[in-house]
Amino acid sequence: MILAVSDFSEILHITLFTLGVAALGTALILPGGIALGWLLARKRWPGKALVETAVALPLVVPPVATGLILLKVFGRRGPVGGWLEGTLGLEIVFTWRAVVLAAAVMALPLLVRTARVAFEEVPLRLEQVARTLGAGPWRVFFTVSLPLAARGLWAGGVLAFARALGEFGATVMVAGFIPGQTVTLALGIYHHVQLGQDDRAFVLLAISISLAFAAVALSETLLRGRNRSRAE
Repeated sequence: MILAVSDFSEILHITLFTLGVAALGTALILPGGIALGWLLARKRWPGKALVETAVALPLVVPPVATGLILLKVFGRRGPVGGWLEGTLGLEIVFTWRAVVLAAAVMALPLLVRTARVAFEEVPLRLEQVARTLGAGPWRVFFTVSLPLAARGLWAGGVLAFARALGEFGATVMVAGFIPGQTVTLALGIYHHVQLGQDDRAFVLLAISISLAFAAVALSETLLRGRNRSRAE
């Protein structure tokens, strides 16, 4: 298998683009995902079960269905997309922003579920002791809850990043295949297989598997470290 210099340039661009959109998508959902995970772990409110179900939906519905919903919501004639383009001049669908959006939406359930478990494993009595000593809710969160849940939250963030790296179905619906603008590793693999360019597809496949393996291994390492600390 011999690849031209241009092939290596394309592969490098696709890899860096995928890493960039996955990192940006994960960063965008971190504050909201952590906050939602804490709310699900510590609070009760009407409609909580409905929120839990809605957050989990991207895990069980076909990704193309999620992509179609995003397309209708963020398209030029959609309620959010039309407002963004008319007010801020931001076009979402069929741009790199749509790739980030799809990656963020598909990765959010994993982050929220992991964050919820991390906060549930923080002993409630420690938070109660901090309150009896005069600490307010925000101080308790940032000095007790967040540090004790940190390993689990890091693991959730890495796992969400890994999910974003491999996103395909929602991305192809809302961003399409635009060379040099919206092509990720997953889209690149599919495109080259369709063209019969298996050599390029297998190179992208090897890169995709390597990145995913490294991310999942890091997440598992963080979770094992959290379990050891809790056991001690």
